[in-house]
Amino acid sequence: MTIDSLRSSLRLPALTLFGATVVPSAELPAYADACAAHGAPLVFMYGTDERAAGIGFAVHAVFALPGSGFVTLRSVLPAEKPSYPSLTRTIMAAHWFERLMQDQFGIIAEGHPDPRRLIHHENVPEGTYPLRKDFAWDAKLPHADVPYPMHRVEGRGVYEIPVGPIHAGVIEPGHFRFNVRGERILSLEGKLFFTHKGVEKLVEGKTPAEALPFIERISGDMPVAHTLAFAEAVERASCISVPKRARMLRVVWSELERITMHLFDMGNMGGNGTGFTFMAAQGFRMVEEMRRMHASLAGHRYLRGAVTPGGAHDLSQEAAAGMLRTLARIERDMKDVLKIAYGTDGLMERFETTGVLSRAAALAYGARGIAARASGVDTDARRDYPYAAYDELAVNVVTEKAGDVAARFKVRAREFEESLRLVRAALAALPEGKAQAPAIAKEGAALAAVESWRGTIYDWVRIGADGRIDRAAISDPSFSNWPLFGEIGPGNIVPDFPLCNKSLNLSYSGTDL
Repeated sequence: MTIDSLRSSLRLPALTLFGATVVPSAELPAYADACAAHGAPLVFMYGTDERAAGIGFAVHAVFALPGSGFVTLRSVLPAEKPSYPSLTRTIMAAHWFERLMQDQFGIIAEGHPDPRRLIHHENVPEGTYPLRKDFAWDAKLPHADVPYPMHRVEGRGVYEIPVGPIHAGVIEPGHFRFNVRGERILSLEGKLFFTHKGVEKLVEGKTPAEALPFIERISGDMPVAHTLAFAEAVERASCISVPKRARMLRVVWSELERITMHLFDMGNMGGNGTGFTFMAAQGFRMVEEMRRMHASLAGHRYLRGAVTPGGAHDLSQEAAAGMLRTLARIERDMKDVLKIAYGTDGLMERFETTGVLSRAAALAYGARGIAARASGVDTDARRDYPYAAYDELAVNVVTEKAGDVAARFKVRAREFEESLRLVRAALAALPEGKAQAPAIAKEGAALAAVESWRGTIYDWVRIGADGRIDRAAISDPSFSNWPLFGEIGPGNIVPDFPLCNKSLNLSYSGTDL
């Protein structure tokens, strides 16, 4: 099915604005259900403050049609008490998006089954809506003490284990509440958003170039992917043509980021997740070699600056040849490590049947990236909605069916090999020419989807007539994947929770924009 045939089947109204189809708010759930029924699941929701135009607020729901594109439904809401019928009642994937818009804009999803505040728990005063246009980015808020009720299970022999929000090591704060009987987990709930950065507010009024440092720092271990999603949205909104060489280089930088983090995760799952320290030692050694290579090639260990609006950091032939030699060495070493890992019964027994996410749950929650593909959901933005130069390279999407820790490990191992292939193919096909074009922002709005190593990032950017950002709505894959712990935790024993956690390796920072 194509976008046009989907629109025809749903009898969508002809009226569009900012690339979205305008529908009455009372009819939004019916249209949303129809999109899902026609094979276009909900992947993203965001709100906008339109009061300056005299039309109150707007809620946008984005539905993805693999191989074709996206349909965005837009409903206008009144300035006073903005509300609409909740989509969560029939589409589970909407649940955190709707709570987020409630905290950001005061937009109420009527009938939502869990209307608790999401990002504004305890310390933020009620009635604070930071993405409204009349909220100052540097406002000093009083310290509130608003109770946040956690879910609990009662019964004979049932007790709670609170973990966090402060953890050992350098990870960011997150609170997890276990309800257990013995060591068996009955329910698990996470509470995040302790270090809200306000990125979407901070980039308002800035040019894309001024906003770039904030975008690169959304999640420290995926600056290439976040910058690329932002750049693609800006370029589409402004009709900026990116040179062919830059498009191919974007593939190289994206896949280097993916290779590095898959090496990290495989080492972390084996070493720090199960005590198989050989995996951690070897994995982290190879990660360090990748980081040093990044610094020599692009000037930054985490590849900040590798992608910019209108282009990408260039590579000389000598640098590309050196990169290929390093990757060949790492590939050889990792194959040896994986051979040992797969042959170690104590390791694989810990991985297998642990933290199972069913395919049905992955689809219902709108899981992204490895979490989805390891549960049999065949999805990858590089193939389904090609960007950069992926349409020229025929991406092979890796899936597994078991949905457990072992499946997520295997997806990483196979994607590691596929990323190596893509880097080599991209360098072999790298055309001559410039790697940067003038990136002059112009009035417009556009959506971009980029497949980071964690999963799909969605960015919607609206640029005003002055060339400055009016609204940037950003969705990191971790936002949709954190709620999965409520599915993969129960049934496991408490000591396996860190392994479940590392098998997803979600970002606190990317979630708490």
